[in-house]
Formats: sequence, C-alpha cells, structure tokens
Amino acid sequence: MVFEHEIPGGSHLYFGASARIKRRIETRAAEQLAAAGYEEIVTPLFSYQQHRSFADRRPLIRLNDADNHEVSLRADSTADVVRLITRRLGRAHAAHKWFYIQPVFTFPTTEQYQVGAEAIGGDFVEVTRTALELVEALELSPLVQIANIAIPRLLAERYGIAIEEIEAMHIDAILASGLPWIEALVRIHAPSDLDDLTRYPEDIAAELGRIAEAVRRLGRTDVVISPLYFARLRYYDALLFRMTADNDVLATGGTYRVENIDAAGFALYTDACITHTLPKDTHGHTS
Repeated sequence: MVFEHEIPGGSHLYFGASARIKRRIETRAAEQLAAAGYEEIVTPLFSYQQHRSFADRRPLIRLNDADNHEVSLRADSTADVVRLITRRLGRAHAAHKWFYIQPVFTFPTTEQYQVGAEAIGGDFVEVTRTALELVEALELSPLVQIANIAIPRLLAERYGIAIEEIEAMHIDAILASGLPWIEALVRIHAPSDLDDLTRYPEDIAAELGRIAEAVRRLGRTDVVISPLYFARLRYYDALLFRMTADNDVLATGGTYRVENIDAAGFALYTDACITHTLPKDTHGHTS
C-alpha cells in the first residue's frame, strides 16, 4: 500500500530551512554566473535526443508524444543545451556561455537538482575556477580532484591494461602490467608529483603535462591529482574535475565534445550542497 503522503524513492521534498537554502544557492549561482558573462537558458523537460547521451538507455524515463514518437524526460542537460544553442538558436544569439538551473530525472523515480554551465569553445581552467567560486561562496571547502580521462584510455588502448581494472581501481592488476613506469603513475597524488615527467612514455607524459599546466594556471596547490580516475562519460574526453566533501560530490565538470562542438562545462549538484549547508540539527529535507 502506498500512502498519500509518501514520496517516491529518489525524489526530494524540501521545506523550511532546506527550501530557503535551495533558493539561496540557486539565486547566488544565477547572480555569479550572470556576472561572469553567462546567459540563462531553460530547456524542455522532454527531449527527442536524450538517448544519444547514454550508451545504456536503461536510466531514461521514456514515453511518447502525440504522434507516437519516443521522447524521454530530461536525464542530462549538457548535450541538449549544446544542440539547442548551436542548432536552434544559431545566429540569432551571439552568446557562447550559458547556464541553467533545472533538475534531471532518471529511472525509476530519481530526481537531481543541478546548476549547470556550458561554455562553447570554453576553457577547462575557466570553468573549474567558476565552479570553485560558486562552491566556496556557499561557505563549503571542497576537496578538488583533477583527472584526465585520456590517460586511462591510453593505458587500455596502447598498454594492455583492461579499462575495467582501471575503472574499479584494481591496483594489483594495474601494477601487474609490468610497465616500468606504472608504479610511479599510480603513486601520483600531489601537483609536485608532476614536476618530472621524463620517466613516462611520450603520450602519457603529454596528458600528464596537460594536468600540470591546468593546475599551474588554476593557482592552487591543494588539489589531488588522480591520473587513473575513469568514468564512462559519453562525451567528456580529456581534463575533468570533481569537488567533494565527505565523499559526496558537490560539482563535476571538464572539457567535452558534442556533435563535433568543443566545449567546457560543469554541474553543481544542488542536493549535495544543501545537505552540507543545512545545519545538522535542522530538519527540512526528505528524500
């Protein structure tokens, strides 16, 4: 029996303090992003193209339009924003930097509130700095992790290490590859570990160098370098960042390619930020 006051698993109810914090986060984000030159966009809840963003269609909540064409509830904003800007708005609007404040929905009943930003032709360091400014404006102190998804792909494609072993961080299996430089790669953690890249093959050293340059430009030494981090992201293909607090992901982003368009962007996960902003003894959020 489902009682009339129950809410589906994975959905959110905000009230009182949490509702006020949610509104404050979204208002502050809108103000800061507008000041940074981003235009606001709100995309449709329904999309014909969501399946193109997911190798596995199972997370999609699918239904049909009036002509029986399949549509999905918005499960990802990034690709739709890029397509709408480049194909529908076209020359009618000259802006290349956009932000949105809207939830995404995945099967069966999961909803996730986000603040997102996409910069067509954008720069990794710029979007990372913008995301960090948003998180720190909420008086949160995240752990910043920087990775390069090209490195695990090179290890799989050229050096015989199974991508599944990298994704699961099976260190013993990775070390068992016997590559003379693999242990040094596994041990990379701090920016200073990137000072000397001469021990690595040229292709790996080049991708590590991209991380080192991004960290230098970011101007922070309190970041964690994660060269083996890998996630099955359909369009993110190079530099990535994650900002976490107590193992909760507050924001992620990086450079990507959608429909032959190079861009950079990020998502601030509103729900996680609310949890870490809400006083521990204050009620006002159920999920």
